[in-house]
Order: sequence, then C-alpha cells, then structure tokens
Amino acid sequence: MIDKLFDLSGRVAIVTGGSRGLGAEFAEGLAEAGAALMLCARRDEWLLPGAEALRGRGFTVDAMRCDVSNAADVQAVADATVERFGKIDILVNNAGISWGERPEAMTLTQWQKVIEVNLTGAFICSQAVGRTMIERQYGRIINIASIAGLQGNVNGPYYAGYAASKAGLMGLTRELAASWGRHGIRVNAIAPGFFHSRLSDSSIAQVEASLNAVTPLGRVGRPGELKGVAVFLASDASNYVTGQTIVVDGGGTIATGFA
Repeated sequence: MIDKLFDLSGRVAIVTGGSRGLGAEFAEGLAEAGAALMLCARRDEWLLPGAEALRGRGFTVDAMRCDVSNAADVQAVADATVERFGKIDILVNNAGISWGERPEAMTLTQWQKVIEVNLTGAFICSQAVGRTMIERQYGRIINIASIAGLQGNVNGPYYAGYAASKAGLMGLTRELAASWGRHGIRVNAIAPGFFHSRLSDSSIAQVEASLNAVTPLGRVGRPGELKGVAVFLASDASNYVTGQTIVVDGGGTIATGFA
C-alpha cells in the first residue's frame, strides 16, 4: 500500500533548529507521519514551547538545548536520544544562521560563525549520529541546504558565508551518501527557495516583487510546502534515492529574469 511507504511509525528523528520556522515545519511533518522526535535548538525560550505544542497534539517529543557547532553538546543529544528512544533513525540538519553583509566588508569573525554553525555543525551532527546509524546499518540524514548554494544575487541580498555554507552542505551530502551508502544510510538534501521565516524575512523584503515576477509559480513558498519533501526523504518512499539535492523553489532556479 502506498501509505505504508510514507509511514514513519516507530522511527526516531532528531531535528536541529527544530523549535520554529522551517525546522518546526520539518518536525511537524515527521511527527504527523508517525516519528518520535528529539528537537534541538540554542534557546529554551523557543525550544520548550515548540516541543510542548507538538506534545499537545499527541506526538512523542523530547527536547534538548544544543549548539550544533559544539561537539560536546551534539554528542550529549545523540546519547540522550538513544537512551530515551533506543535508537536514531533520522537526522534533519536544519540549524542555521545567516549574516547579511557585502563580501568586501564581511569580517572573518562573521564568516567563521556562519560556517561553523551551518556547515561544520551539520558535519558534527552527522558524524555523531552516523556512528550509531552505522552500528545499526540503517539511517536517513536530511541536510537543509538552500538555493543560495546554487545561484548568486547580483543586487543583493548579500550573504557570502551563508551561500558558501549551503553549497558546501550539498557537497557534504554527496560525500556522506557515497561513504555510508553500504551501511544502509541514505543522505540527501533539501534546497528551499524563499519561504517566510525569521531568518529569511529581511531578504524576502528586498526581492519579493521581482521574485514574484520571474518565478514560474509567481510567489514565495507557503507554510506546509516543505514538510512533504522531508517525509519523502525520511521514509521508504525514497529507498533508492541518495546523494541528491531536491530544490523546492517554485521553479525559480530554472527561470531567467528576462522580460
């Protein structure tokens, strides 16, 4: 039956940056498909209410504060998830930050902070969780990239560190997929276009009019339009898919801006 292919009942997922925004949507989708969740975020003020809201809907959810660029924090989350649920089946590397600045003005500190969270953090999480997945010969890792890793912006917004980190994350996706495929671990990425969130709203404000004019679907993404892709990549429906980046951008990256 087709519904069984998308069923995540009995699966356990860690979602980093899962307290709000796109991370909360990914977490919601996995929970609706039946997965138990460990949510991670840097701040309790968003993490705890987010977890409680999902519990209020009857989902099985735990939560831990975690800085993904800190290996000790990440290992603590991996250990606690295994202790609480007995295993880790799915990892969604969603935690990320950005820093808007022209490349000639960006400081090294700004650059390094973005790379440490977005790229190094995803590697640290994948490594810690990947070790447990290798032991079980089963795992699904989903890296949240961005169309910023596929194309640049002539007139802004400017975020060189963010773009570089997301392009690097796609490369990491391919490498981990190749390295771990024989261990039953699939690694894929999602590259969203523009979706409203705390992280992206300032950028959307700069480009929404032109984006609507040239994107084939004529708009930015709406709530709920990403979680189905995450469920697909986490589930048996995508059992022969690995090392891929699925772009979810309304067709923006396949269109030109010519009138």
